This record gives sequence, structure tokens and C-alpha cells, in this order.
Amino acid sequence: MGVMFTQVPQPLVYAEALLAQFANLSRAADVAALLVGFVRGAAELSGCELAQIYLLDATHTCLGMNVECLNGILQPRRVESLLADYNAEQLLQFALCQNRVVSLGELSGSLHDTSFLPPQAPPWQSLLCVPLVNQRKAVEGLLLCASHRHIDLQGFADSLGQLGSFVLGQLHLLQRLRQSPRDARPAPVSVPSVSGYGLIGNSKAMRQTCSLISKVLHSPYTVLLRGETGTGKEVVARAIHDGGPRRTQAFIVQNCAAFPESLLESELFGYHKGAFTGADRDRAGLFEAANGGTLLLDEIGDMPLSLQAKLLRVLQEGEIRPLGSNNTRKIDVRIIAATHRDLSALVSEGKFREDLYYRLAQFPIELPALRQREGDVLDLARHFAEMACSFLQRDAVHWSDAALDHLCSYAFPGNVRELKGLVERAVLLCEGGELLAEHFSLPMDAMAQDSNLNLRERLERVERSLLLDCLRKNNGNQTLAARELGLPRRTLLYRLGRLNINLGDFDG
Repeated sequence: MGVMFTQVPQPLVYAEALLAQFANLSRAADVAALLVGFVRGAAELSGCELAQIYLLDATHTCLGMNVECLNGILQPRRVESLLADYNAEQLLQFALCQNRVVSLGELSGSLHDTSFLPPQAPPWQSLLCVPLVNQRKAVEGLLLCASHRHIDLQGFADSLGQLGSFVLGQLHLLQRLRQSPRDARPAPVSVPSVSGYGLIGNSKAMRQTCSLISKVLHSPYTVLLRGETGTGKEVVARAIHDGGPRRTQAFIVQNCAAFPESLLESELFGYHKGAFTGADRDRAGLFEAANGGTLLLDEIGDMPLSLQAKLLRVLQEGEIRPLGSNNTRKIDVRIIAATHRDLSALVSEGKFREDLYYRLAQFPIELPALRQREGDVLDLARHFAEMACSFLQRDAVHWSDAALDHLCSYAFPGNVRELKGLVERAVLLCEGGELLAEHFSLPMDAMAQDSNLNLRERLERVERSLLLDCLRKNNGNQTLAARELGLPRRTLLYRLGRLNINLGDFDG
């Protein structure tokens, strides 16, 4: 029967049931049916009363619950009762970031926070959390099963993981088939391709970013990702990992600002039994867990000085020493650091080690703010709207010209993360099939108050808005638009090129 079925009761019956689930899911006609079928199938196969599916968004920064099935019935939980982001849940974050199965059989007596489970009486006792891995070996979400009974769910992990990988493949296929011709965008033709790294947008700034990614993929250099909050630093780090020779190994993320100094050290380096009070067993750290793969150290500017010295040794010597141990261990980990802070300024203030700064900044990549990515706002907005419709299990929405212009005129100080939140809210507010300007609550005075924009940039935004309005009014006709604006046609074309306005967006 193979190793996969040796730990499940009645292996032959289980194998036949699993095969039936593969067949059923292959016939799903849309994304909603696929996810509902998967969550119900997982509950039946594992014998659990509860099954949930969590999926990452396009930026890989937000984990959301997509489907929940309780006692065979789909649970339409109220949106306001759901967390906007489940990344803060430690159990889910552990399984997601470290690509590890979590199986627990004594939930009621443990200290684990399981607030993401629906409150029930009797309490939940057993839990299984399985990472959902795509064909590129990247984790895109989680399958969670839970039961009121004390049962060993570990034996179901491999088969449910295989089923989940199949579902991800079907999900991407259905999403491509479902894409509306009106909203379809031409495939980027630049080299290297932005979409080739799983990134969205084809602006000059993003093409330059992807060019830098292509140059560092197969090099051993440490990469330092710099950029404002919400620009997608983790997404780029995943692109570097998935496109390089370490793609089949672990990709682990650690936020250096999320733990106090003592906990961060044990989290990164691990510890030996007896190293401190409560250390009742040996535990490997994240450096060891990422051995052979990639470790992203997010918000590296918040790492305490004492730990910076130990990180420098890891970078220089390729070895770690767990807490409570006298021996060092060799590791092979590619480290990517990310920060929104100015590390050179922190060095001048004595808050960051100069030697570590130069070691980390072997290959810096500055991620552009969304306001610098001309044209990408619309591509990202369409994508987020499609994802929101899939999550809400509703038909795709179309965009009004006024809504698109509304977004293009905003500076997005919160970058891609802010855009995602605004689009998701707009889809919730949209009762028809078209997104309108009034569905977006944008503080339009924020652009004028943005101290990061100089006079030239502000004037360019005004000029861009006027040109967009005129082109849309004239259905993209350049001659009519130039005549209305009182400009020679050649001057209009020059201004369109300077502002990166794509005439193809206005055909028809």
C-alpha cells in the first residue's frame, strides 16, 4: 500500500476514498466548488468534524481563511467575525513559514492558542495542520482539520498534502479560465518577465527590480531588500528563493521585531536541554530548519546589537552555536535581510553594526513604492478584485472608468498592502457587477500632504489625471484628445510616453 497509507485505519478503503476525492475535485467547474469540495473531502477522509482552508494573498503577506466546513455543513461565517490576517496565529504561522505539518492530540490541556477555531462544546481535542504546496514547492496556504475526539491525525498528513497540491493546480487553472476578456491584460514581453517571478505589474520600476532579481538568483551573495512598508519585500524574497537553486528546500521567514531579544536568539539559534528555565528538551533553531534553503530576516533594523554580532559570525563562518551548547554546527543557509529603515543612518547613530551592514548589503535591492510604479495600480487592483470575488464566492466584477481613474489619482502611502485592503472593501460594498468610484473611500488630500512628493511629482500627477480623463472621454482617439487639449498630436504622444500612459488601455 506504500508508506502513505500505513498509518491510517483500513488502508485499502482509505486509498479508494482518496482516489474518489481526486476524481471529484478534477470535475469542479469553478473555484468555489473546488475549495468547498476539498474542505468537505478532507473532513471525510480524516474523520474530523471541522476542516478549514487558509490561503495566502497575491503578495504573500496576508493569510486569510477561505472556506470552513463543520459537521459536513459549509459555515458562512460573518466577515466581521473573521480576522483580516491570520499570520499572527502562532500555530498557523509555524506550519506556513517552516513548511511543517503540525499534529496535536491534547488541545484542551495545552497552552496553544487556537482562537482561529470556532468555539464549540465539547472543546476541540485533536488538530492537524498541513501546508499546501504548489508545483514550484512554495507554500500557498494551509489545510486544517480538527476533532472533538482524541485521535492521531498524523497519518493523514501526506495524503492530504498530495490532495492539496492537486487542488492548488486546479485552482490556478480555473482562475486563468475564469478571467474576464474585458479585464484581461497582455502578457508582459520584457526580459526578464515580471510575471516569471510571480510578481504583478510591468512598470519600468518593477522591470528594473526583476532585472536585479535575475542577476542575483544563482549567486551566493546576501541580499538586502529595502523599501517602504507594504512594498512586497517578502514577495521578492520568495521570488529569489523560488527562482534559484534552493527552490526545493525550505523558505523560512522570521520577523526580528516580533520577539524580545532572549526569545529571538533561541528562535534563531535553537537551544539544548537545560539552557534556561523551561528548556526541557533540545530544539533546533530557524537557521538549522532553513539549512540548504533560505532564511528571510524581516525588519533586520530592529535586531538587538548583541544578536547582530552572532549573525555576523553566521554570515562569515557559516556556523551557529545553540544556546547551552559548547559546540558549533556548520550550516548552509542563504540569508535575505529586509527592512523599511535606513540602516546607514542607524549605523551613524550607533544602533546597527557597521561591519554587519556592509556584509548584509552585498547586493541591495530598493523596492519601489506603489506611487513610483506607473500603471501597476490597475493590474494589482484587478488581481485583488478577482481574489476577493473568489474568497466571497461571487461572480467577477467589472471596473468602471471612474473607479480606475479614482485609484490612479491616489498616492497610496501604504503601498500594495493599502491597495489590497481598499479593493477588498470595495468588492464587499459592491452590490452590482461593477465597481464604482464611490466604493473606494480614498483620502484624496493625502497626495497633496505627502511630504515625499516634490512639486514636479505633484504636477505630473495632475497632468496624468487630465490626460487620462481626456483619453477616456475620446475612447483613446489621440487626434481628438490632442485637439481638445489644444496640443499638437506629437506633443501629446511625447507627454503620454513621459508619463508611461499605455494607449492600449484605451482601445475601443
